[in-house]
Amino acid sequence: MSSTVNPPRKYDASRRQEQARLTRTAIVEQATRMFVEDGYAQTTIGAVADAAGVSVETIYKAFGNKPKLVKACFDVALAGDDEPVAIMDRDDGIVARTQAEPDPRKKLTMFGTHIAESCAATGPIQIAVRAAAATDPAAAEVWAQLQLERLTGMAFFALHLKESKSLRKGVTIEEARDVLYTFLGVELWQSLVHERAWDEKRYGKWIGQQLIAALL
Repeated sequence: MSSTVNPPRKYDASRRQEQARLTRTAIVEQATRMFVEDGYAQTTIGAVADAAGVSVETIYKAFGNKPKLVKACFDVALAGDDEPVAIMDRDDGIVARTQAEPDPRKKLTMFGTHIAESCAATGPIQIAVRAAAATDPAAAEVWAQLQLERLTGMAFFALHLKESKSLRKGVTIEEARDVLYTFLGVELWQSLVHERAWDEKRYGKWIGQQLIAALL
């Protein structure tokens, strides 16, 4: 009998992690579609599970509950992926690119384009959450969280504009924050793009022009 003992094999979790990622992606894709098409109230975890081909328990384990699921759908729509990296921390993201741009007018023009792209991706699901927030306390909490995150992000951008000496004399950080917050809101996008049929390029250009006029 050989005295050689085979060393234990290292556990390779990569395949399992990749499968979990694919499962999360399928769930988010189906949930986003259903939230937008059917509404928040009518979309159930069971229906999402059936559409994604997973169990209800899998969704609860991955996301927790329906409010957290719809928030995950928004986050993925905003970022374009489900990587656990905040928008402000992405080396190639809009924050890094606008901060690197020295020309204030180009900076806000770039940000206007970003707003148009962002609203095109997240607008439909924001509208679904906002509609549900009127009668559903859980949806109302998600909606409030989305607004707080928007305000926080725009406060950060307003501070950058102030520190880079981009703001017109007399425009405070608070005013800049509130102007940015307003133009990033889904309400304006819904009025001009969703209802008045502006295309994304026109909308982004117009947003940039309004921000330049208001802040520089």
